[in-house]
Amino acid sequence: MCSRRKSASPVSSRMGHWLQRLWPASLLGRLTLVMVAGLLVTQLAAGAIWASQLRAKSQVEVQSAAQYVAHSAAGAIRFFRSLPPAYRMLIIQQLREMGGTRFFVNFNHAYVPVEQIAPHPLAQSVIATVAATLKSDLPHSPGFRLAFAWPDRLVVAEHDVRLNDLPNSWVQHVLLLQPDPAPILVIQTEIEPGNWLYMAALMPNPYFLNTGDPFAWDRLMPQAASLAVVLLLCLLVVRSITRPLAALSETAAALGQGHDEDVKPLPETGSREFINTARAFGAMRERIGRYIEDRERLFISISHDLRTPITRLKLRSELLDDEALRNEFEEDLDELDMMVKGALQCVKDSDIHENPAEIRLDALLGRMVRSAQLAGQTVAYEPSGVTVRGKPLALKRALGNLIDNALFYGARAEIDVREEPGSVLINVRDHGPGVPEEALGSLSDPYVRLAHGREKNDGGMGLGLGIARGIVEAHGGRLELSNHPDGGLNALVRLPA
Repeated sequence: MCSRRKSASPVSSRMGHWLQRLWPASLLGRLTLVMVAGLLVTQLAAGAIWASQLRAKSQVEVQSAAQYVAHSAAGAIRFFRSLPPAYRMLIIQQLREMGGTRFFVNFNHAYVPVEQIAPHPLAQSVIATVAATLKSDLPHSPGFRLAFAWPDRLVVAEHDVRLNDLPNSWVQHVLLLQPDPAPILVIQTEIEPGNWLYMAALMPNPYFLNTGDPFAWDRLMPQAASLAVVLLLCLLVVRSITRPLAALSETAAALGQGHDEDVKPLPETGSREFINTARAFGAMRERIGRYIEDRERLFISISHDLRTPITRLKLRSELLDDEALRNEFEEDLDELDMMVKGALQCVKDSDIHENPAEIRLDALLGRMVRSAQLAGQTVAYEPSGVTVRGKPLALKRALGNLIDNALFYGARAEIDVREEPGSVLINVRDHGPGVPEEALGSLSDPYVRLAHGREKNDGGMGLGLGIARGIVEAHGGRLELSNHPDGGLNALVRLPA
């Protein structure tokens, strides 16, 4: 039974690529993004819970207030129904002169159309509760017409008489018209045929429509201010955490590139963990400095101590009568002398002390190509206009070793320079027999020479590729060796752009 692996769909691949682009590369950006996202999610979750509770509480309060208004309206309807029709307007007039009651009351010969407010859940709940309560208190009433309206559009009587047309004394103690109008509940019912009772009133909380809105401006402002303060504090904390790490990264990078003389000691301030790290880094830096100094002194001592006896042995070999034996001694001493010089060259040439600068590769490679062509060698190169930042002499040494290596073992060389996102690629190819695949990994190790190399260049010591690799890696790049499909060896130098 076989199974098939399902490849990712193009949509999911694009989504993953998009998310990777949004994810910051720096620790400061990542911590800031995580903390901000966490705060926003927490605020949204808390806001959703609070909004739900606020709506439920507002619903309960509004229903209780609606029942209270409905009971009051039912009592008023009973009172006016019990009065003789001739006395109703007289009572209403007296109530208006006294300053009114809870309701603005009027009588009309027919139902007065009301322009309602925009649909709102709390307003609809109030209308449903009032209607149910009135029907329960007045079961024999023919029916009720309920609506909410804004004061400036409210019609209170026939012939399109509006609330704004009435004397201010009739409504100033009953309804809110200025400065912040509140929605008005209108109740109309037919007491007798052709005689409609019109009542208008405010809710106990006139602005009840705003109580259930969790996104009101006066509620959002404190939350936005508190969120801004918390985010600012988080950013300050994250920056205080990542700033020492950035200083540690810069110091480590400068130390790795050999700029130890320009590196300032890390300040022993901040958290306890960073102080311990700064002390450990300082101690490591001192140990590395001592190791480098000891290495240089060691090789200088070796050079001095070995060359003197080698010179004495060469002089004594001249005293030998046997010419064949004398030649063997001289060959062994020459080989020993070359090994000492090679060891010193491997140490010195891979650590050239100079300041980094902008290097135009066309000028650098052009001079080496012209020198090789003047010596009768074949080197192909097309100018590229590419520049890199590095140590000019060290980079010249590394590329020169690669070109010399290609000319020694491949008769002619081809140099190609191109740019990729974030990298500069310098490819040096020869047209020799290539290298066995199993030997590519050890080809740049010191003193490693293959049989073909010894036949072509018996004076070499196998240090050129090792020196080139050390210089390239000191520039933050890498040297990649591979066989070309059409024959020959490819030496690819990949440097940071």
